[in-house]
Amino acid sequence: MSSDSQFLRSPCPIVSGLDIYGDKWTLVIIRDLVCGKETYSELADSPEKIPTNRLAERLKMLQAEGMVEKEQYQSKPKRYKYRLTQKGKDTLPILQAISKWSNKYIEDTWIPPEWFMKPNT
Repeated sequence: MSSDSQFLRSPCPIVSGLDIYGDKWTLVIIRDLVCGKETYSELADSPEKIPTNRLAERLKMLQAEGMVEKEQYQSKPKRYKYRLTQKGKDTLPILQAISKWSNKYIEDTWIPPEWFMKPNT
């Protein structure tokens, strides 16, 4: 976490991580970016139906934390693509661990694609 983070409330690594990942939507957004979604509308169309105000808020927080970068691809109207930085990509093992745990202990969870579960994707 950056030292000037507005989200830091404790030096505990678990609390600090939960300040970023502990809400309902952040890891879903990261999952969707890992899976190739790039635009705001693609992210908003996620099957989990993230509210657009939450999506905008979480994308801004992820940008502030240096985990997501946005690039303008259209000027009128302004449209942006979002992509994970290396810092954001480094969260993939977290998603993989949650997936493995859920598949083991929660019935009827779908198995992620093999490419998603490979190291260093």
